[in-house]
Amino acid sequence: MSHTHRPGSPRCRELFARLSEYLDGEMDEALCSETETHLEDCPPCRDFLESLRRTVALLDRLPAEKVPEEVRREVGESLERLRRECGD
Repeated sequence: MSHTHRPGSPRCRELFARLSEYLDGEMDEALCSETETHLEDCPPCRDFLESLRRTVALLDRLPAEKVPEEVRREVGESLERLRRECGD
């Protein structure tokens, strides 16, 4: 059965806080399954996950020495926008 989630709902905020753990494969199997079920039913959380994946991929391509100020600013602005949209 499909559930509709409101962006900013407690479940969405919980997912937002744990997405790094999910992406890094550090989440236990039961919680991972629950997260994937939520992502199937929640387009805003799916979109956020894809945005986070793209950000991580871009940052992985940067040299380890220093992240350019422009990238820092863009990532910070993106995270702030997502926090506002998710109700944090």
